[in-house]
Amino acid sequence: MAIDGLTMRFGERTVSQDIDLTIGAGEVLSIVGPSGCGKTTLLRAVAGLIPPAEGEVRIDGQTTAGTPDGVAMVFQHFGLFPWKTVEANVAYALRVRGVAKKEAQERARELITLVGLSGFEKSYPHQLSGGMQQRTGLARALAVRPRLLLMDEPFGALDAQTREVLQFELLRIWQDHPVTMLFVTHSIDEAVLFGDRIAVLNGRPSGVAELIDVTLPHPRDRSVLAAPEFLAIRERVWSLIMNADARP
Repeated sequence: MAIDGLTMRFGERTVSQDIDLTIGAGEVLSIVGPSGCGKTTLLRAVAGLIPPAEGEVRIDGQTTAGTPDGVAMVFQHFGLFPWKTVEANVAYALRVRGVAKKEAQERARELITLVGLSGFEKSYPHQLSGGMQQRTGLARALAVRPRLLLMDEPFGALDAQTREVLQFELLRIWQDHPVTMLFVTHSIDEAVLFGDRIAVLNGRPSGVAELIDVTLPHPRDRSVLAAPEFLAIRERVWSLIMNADARP
């Protein structure tokens, strides 16, 4: 995937300007920056939910228009249908693509098992904890076997303990089923933990202040949080976010 010269505006206000990013197959690109710098706006532009003022998004060399095929998104506030069960929520993504009901149900059950929700297939969102709802949202996104998975602060609405549990659950799933991922987060630790590279946005309008390589080996577990390289990258990202003049 490539983002070329992307500029986002709301009325007269330019949120981000001339953003250029690429992401290779199977790579995780984390995006961080101060509040209001346009991280989620960028993600929604990639998803085709809002059009850019300038620039383009290309997936597999093709310029996207509208919501591109093979792209799935996981939202901060779950985005589940409250009147559908866990199984029906997960299967919905397949049914709207014309997959037969039986096949969609079988695929949904596979993903429900993968995310650790076996036994909750017939439960409704209001009967689930926040962590379980987000597991459902992740299963729904993975059901379509996406080429590109967009993560919009997926753990931002969870308590600290649940957030950490799900971080390492997602790492486990990604290591077993690699998928190209664009990961927006306010958490610097989370950005380093998941990212192969980190794009730090800064300025008003925002741009890419720096792209940072994360060479920490996979698989990653809790021990990586104390690694000297992890701590050094975290400090570098923090300094860029705090420096309003960091953008070149």
